[in-house]
Amino acid sequence: MTKPSSKHKKATVPASNNSRPPDSLVQEENPSVATISVTAVEIPELTEQEIRDRLLLERKVERAFFEAGKALTELRDRRLYRSTHRTFEEYCRDRFSYTYRHVNYLIAGCLIVDNIKMGTNSSQNESQDEMGTNSSQILPTSEVQVRPLAKLEPQQQPEAWQQAVQQAGGKVPSGRIVKDVVQQIMERTQVPNTYQIGEVCQILAKDNPELRGKGGCWGIVVRVNDFSCTVKTWDGEYTVGLQHLKSYNYLPAECEQMREICDGVTAHRR
Repeated sequence: MTKPSSKHKKATVPASNNSRPPDSLVQEENPSVATISVTAVEIPELTEQEIRDRLLLERKVERAFFEAGKALTELRDRRLYRSTHRTFEEYCRDRFSYTYRHVNYLIAGCLIVDNIKMGTNSSQNESQDEMGTNSSQILPTSEVQVRPLAKLEPQQQPEAWQQAVQQAGGKVPSGRIVKDVVQQIMERTQVPNTYQIGEVCQILAKDNPELRGKGGCWGIVVRVNDFSCTVKTWDGEYTVGLQHLKSYNYLPAECEQMREICDGVTAHRR
């Protein structure tokens, strides 16, 4: 009798009541089944030292713009750029890639933060919000948040900031909230515009970056608006808020003489 050919042999797998088929057979029967293993990762709690380090680093981030403004102020006032650059503007552009307007914003911002701190420390009755958070403990964390405060007098800035903190629920307010609060205060405290066309005024910069280089310049009122005046100077026209103008109280004849001088200078520049 001939032996059966090897190709007719069947593979046999030992069976057991307590065993399962090999993985290879399971995959052949259920090719779409995949085994997913999930590993639980335990995240350790912060130690007391790590908590202190985190708070310290967060304070450094929050004070970054304030420290930058302080440093730029000292660099400017002590003229520490003079060995390499002719002007402070050129130095900031080459060394930090900062525009002069951005530098002025940072310098003005650190002055405003100082005003906020001073106003808070001198306050006898510090307000608290519903959560019991002392609003005086909340300080600006970016220049954008304090920029709108530049439109107010220094003594008004702490109060405006605390109002913004309260509106933000005891947290650091956004620039939009601060801007809205400032607008409300300005509308409430605005005095009527008493300037007249042809009046000669002095421009007061008051750390307003938008009036860079115009502090102390004189100009002639050519348009009277609700809360500002359009002033013509020797190099153009500027819309200036009432808080940034001071009248020379010249007589009409003197105003006319100054107008003629201004027109003559403008014509000569052309």
